[in-house]
Amino acid sequence: MYTCPMHPNLMQDHPGTCPDCGMNLIPAKPKKQKMPNDMHMDHVDPSFNKHAGHHTNIFRTKFWVSLVLSTPLVAYSDMTQALFRWNPPAFPGLLYVEFVIASVIFFYGGWVFLASAWRELRAKSPGMMTLISIAITTAYLWSVYAVLAARNDALFWELATLITIMLLGHWIEMKAVTGAQGALKELSKLLPDAAEVIQNNQTKVVPLSELRENDTILVRPGGKIAADGEVIDGESSVDESIATGESKPVLKRKEDSVIAGTVNGDGMLKIKVTKIGEHTFLAGVMRLVAEAQSSKSRLQILSDRAALYLTFVAVIAGIVTVVYWIASGGGTAFAIERLVAVLVIACPHALGLAVPLVASISTTKAAQNGFLVKQRLALEAARNIDIILFDKTGTLTKGEYGVTNIWPVGLKDEREVIRLAASVDRYSEHPIAKATVTYARSQNIALAEVQNFTRISGKGSQGKMDGATIIVGGAGVIEGKSFSLPDGIQAERDKGKTIIYVLKDGVLAGIVAFADVVRDESREAIKALKEMGVEVAMITGDAEDVAKWVASELGIDEYFARVLPNEKQDKVKLLQSKRKRVAMVGDGINDAPALTQADLGIAIGAGTNVAIESAGIILVRNDPRDIPKIVRLSRFTYTKMIQNLWWAAGYNIVAIPLAGGVLAGEGILLSPALGAVFMSLSTIIVSVNAVFLKRRKL
Repeated sequence: MYTCPMHPNLMQDHPGTCPDCGMNLIPAKPKKQKMPNDMHMDHVDPSFNKHAGHHTNIFRTKFWVSLVLSTPLVAYSDMTQALFRWNPPAFPGLLYVEFVIASVIFFYGGWVFLASAWRELRAKSPGMMTLISIAITTAYLWSVYAVLAARNDALFWELATLITIMLLGHWIEMKAVTGAQGALKELSKLLPDAAEVIQNNQTKVVPLSELRENDTILVRPGGKIAADGEVIDGESSVDESIATGESKPVLKRKEDSVIAGTVNGDGMLKIKVTKIGEHTFLAGVMRLVAEAQSSKSRLQILSDRAALYLTFVAVIAGIVTVVYWIASGGGTAFAIERLVAVLVIACPHALGLAVPLVASISTTKAAQNGFLVKQRLALEAARNIDIILFDKTGTLTKGEYGVTNIWPVGLKDEREVIRLAASVDRYSEHPIAKATVTYARSQNIALAEVQNFTRISGKGSQGKMDGATIIVGGAGVIEGKSFSLPDGIQAERDKGKTIIYVLKDGVLAGIVAFADVVRDESREAIKALKEMGVEVAMITGDAEDVAKWVASELGIDEYFARVLPNEKQDKVKLLQSKRKRVAMVGDGINDAPALTQADLGIAIGAGTNVAIESAGIILVRNDPRDIPKIVRLSRFTYTKMIQNLWWAAGYNIVAIPLAGGVLAGEGILLSPALGAVFMSLSTIIVSVNAVFLKRRKL
């Protein structure tokens, strides 16, 4: 189990970052008590810590109390007297009053840092809290010694202001981090509290916990859909933007699937519940995002290592500082003050937060834009991809036949050709026949009644309509007949299209060409990728002429045709042998080896579970336009990470020597309190810079 040094109530079974303060989680000491049976830690996500607001309020309260108590200490400090030329009234026992106030601030305000440091040390993972604790403990113990020895160089006001500013910094920073990670929390609020279940022709409102699979629920206009399901009655547009990133409402009819948490439009829907609880799409999204946020990118591993090294550097620099100033006659009190300043300013919080917070925001932003990041390394790899290899069927094309050309040979217009063909084909189960009927309905073409429908084996179908015999089929239905075919038929056939002939009483009435429909979205996606400098290739098991036609339609320069399922992986290797970093996009079982072999595997969410398990990134919707979004987000994320790392590391390069007193001879000194301000500001700047990623449009 892992926990946060500052928030021990947070527990999960995988490493990650704390949603409240952004600190890296550390291994927790095993507890003897058993977890209740109804708690499953497999999918616990720190983003859903119910104590988040409570922790933030504790820091706020401690800050205000410490601020009030610090006021008299600052008022009686040498700095205030010198700065404002003011001599506050003295009274007997002033030193002991200051000692009591400083002790209250140390134990009340500083205890959270001491307790967190103990947890870090117990987990053998010293970090920010360890440095802060060493700093305030050193200042306090020196002050205790100064009181007992009747010295006048106690560090009471420095200690008080240091703790107060650290509390303020953590309070502000926690609010920034919580806001940055809040988008994922909102996913848990998308479901309604109750559902309207239909039982015995009556509706009954039940809590979501009582909803069961196969229940029928009623969703009224403007209502939220309570569970994944299938529409069994009604028609309405549904806002699925929270699930798929699609801003345009999607029309839902009978047999269409719906997603829990999406918002119904103006119509009323009756829905059969197919999935509830952790099996719903929304639960899967939250689970995948949580898994992604617990994984680490190369940059995060680098920043974690750098933060650990910085902790040791700070301790060594502090020791060197103390030894130097004591040896040079600077005085023990001054040396201790420099030590405290070095330890505080070198706290690696900004460095430790620089990458994890950006990564957390990026995985949440990905989910909001229609794709899920299973592994952060996958998202990191996307920015360097040289070529994207698309599987044709179901990815660049719809994976189903569609009408591309119509020639009304013996009829007045194209609609009449489709009316005759679809009227006969609606009784057939052939894919081409279904495509004809689908096209007719999309064009609002009314179908006629057909009598004596029969199948013509290996050729097509026929039936009686309006007293005429209608035959619909392939080349076999015109075999042996001498018809004059329109120009362009052979050219379409050469593209690999399927040609269907419609005969009326033995006379050629029209011709229809079918092909796997190329998505309009594919054209946009490929254009965008080329503008970004990414090459595009296509792989398919179809014939050469079909592959060539699709490639020419989409502007794809390189394609592989007649590729057997077991050969797709070899094509990925071929591209990689040319020193190209390859991303593979696919949706089928036969794509799984290629997805694994590629430098980046991207699975279509509508595809098989095997393909999804083999990929690092999953597209929620079957839309190739999301591929350029992945590349953009990867590049934006990397830029933000580098910016944060440079700031967090560069700030320490300048600040540590100043805190140590390297310019003390010039009269430039960094007090512990000012060091705390700079450390807190550095962390907040890193957090705010990461939050700007949320505003970038993909």
